[in-house]
Amino acid sequence: MVVKLSKIFDSINKTFIFKDKSLLQSNYTPETIPHRDKEIEQIAAILAPSLKGERTSNLFLYGKTGSGKTLSIKYVKDELLKRVGGSNKGTKLRIEYLNCKLRKIADTEYRILAEFIKKLGGEVPTTGLPTDAVYTKFIDLIDQEKQLLILVLDEVDQAVKKISDNFLYNLTRLNAELNNAQISLVGISNDLRFLDNIDPRVRSSLSEEEIVFPPYNALQLQDILRNRAEQAFHKNTLGDGVVEKCSAFAAREHGDARRALDLLRVAGEIAERQGDKKIKLKHIDMANSKIEKDKILDVIESEPKQFQLTLLAIMDLAEKEVKIFTGDVYRAYQGLCKKTSTEVLTQRRVSSIISEFDMFGLINAKNISRGTYGKTREIKSAIPPEMKEQARSILKNSLSL
Repeated sequence: MVVKLSKIFDSINKTFIFKDKSLLQSNYTPETIPHRDKEIEQIAAILAPSLKGERTSNLFLYGKTGSGKTLSIKYVKDELLKRVGGSNKGTKLRIEYLNCKLRKIADTEYRILAEFIKKLGGEVPTTGLPTDAVYTKFIDLIDQEKQLLILVLDEVDQAVKKISDNFLYNLTRLNAELNNAQISLVGISNDLRFLDNIDPRVRSSLSEEEIVFPPYNALQLQDILRNRAEQAFHKNTLGDGVVEKCSAFAAREHGDARRALDLLRVAGEIAERQGDKKIKLKHIDMANSKIEKDKILDVIESEPKQFQLTLLAIMDLAEKEVKIFTGDVYRAYQGLCKKTSTEVLTQRRVSSIISEFDMFGLINAKNISRGTYGKTREIKSAIPPEMKEQARSILKNSLSL
C-alpha cells in the first residue's frame, strides 16, 4: 500500500496537463470578461454616481447560473474602488459582497447582518442577541462617518426563500434612520421571476433598476474556454473537439460558462489521474457524469430545511412502497416535522416543493387522474442508486436526525 501511495504522490510532479489550474476555478476573476461589455457598461452607469458620494438606485441583476452576473459586478466594484482610492475628493465609498447561498451565514436575517458587521470591522456574537439589537449595532457602525455603503447580495432569492422578503424591506428602510451614511443594494438572482413573487410593499420600497444577463451561446462559450485554456494548460494538451464538446454541453445547460469551465477542469484532472498527456473527448464524457452527480448532492445539501424534510420523506417512502403519491409524501413529511420540532407547511406548499424537485431532476412526478377522487401525482425518486446512501447521510446530518 505504501509503495502504491508513493507512486501516486510522486506522479503529481510529472503531470503534463495543467500550467495554472486556478484559472478554471469558480473563484477566479479574469482581467477581461468576454461578451459582457454591454451589461458591464450598464452596471457602471447606474453605480457611477457613488463616485460623487451620491446614493445610487438599487440594482438587480438577473440571469441563469454562469451567465457572468457575479463576475461583472465584481469587475465594476474593483474599478470603482480603484477610482475612489486614487481620488483627492475624499469620497468615502464601501462595497461589500455576500453570497446568500452560503450555509450558516445567510440562513437567518441575524447572520446576514452579523456577517456584514464583521466585514465592516465590527463584532457581534453569532447568536444570542435580538435581531433588533443587531440592526442597531449595524446602524451605529456605519453611521459613524459620511459614507455610501453598497451591499451586494448574491443569490438573494435563496435568502428570501430561507428567511422571507422582510429582511430586504428592513434593509431598504434603514436609510430613514441614518444621519451620515447611506445604503444602496445590489441583488443578484438566478430567478427571473424573483421580484414578481415578493410582497408588493417590499418591491415598491426597492424602486430598483434591473439588468438581465442573456445566456451565452455555444460560440461565445468557445471563446471563453479558449481564452482561459491558453493560460491554464500546457501547449498541445487539448485534443481535437474538446473545447467544442464542452461548449455544447454547457450551451444545453442554458449557456452556463461556469459549467463549461468546470467540465474542462474536471476532464483535465481525470486525464492527469489516468496518466494521459492530452484531454480527449472521453474525458469530457467522464467529467460530465461526475459533475452531474456532484450537482445533485450540492442541491440536497444547500436546500432549506423544509425542502430537506420533504425529500427525506420521499426517500423513506421509496424504500418501502412501490408507488408513492402526493398524499403519502405529505403524511410522511408531517411525521418528520414532528420528530424535528419543525413547523408544518400546508399541503399546497409541499406540493410546490415536490414540483421544484421534479425540475431539479431529484424525482420524477407524473400526474394521475383518480376519477371522482380528483388528481394526484405518482412520485419516483430519481437519485442514482449509488448516491442514495450519501444523500440520506447529508439529509440526516443537516436535520440532526
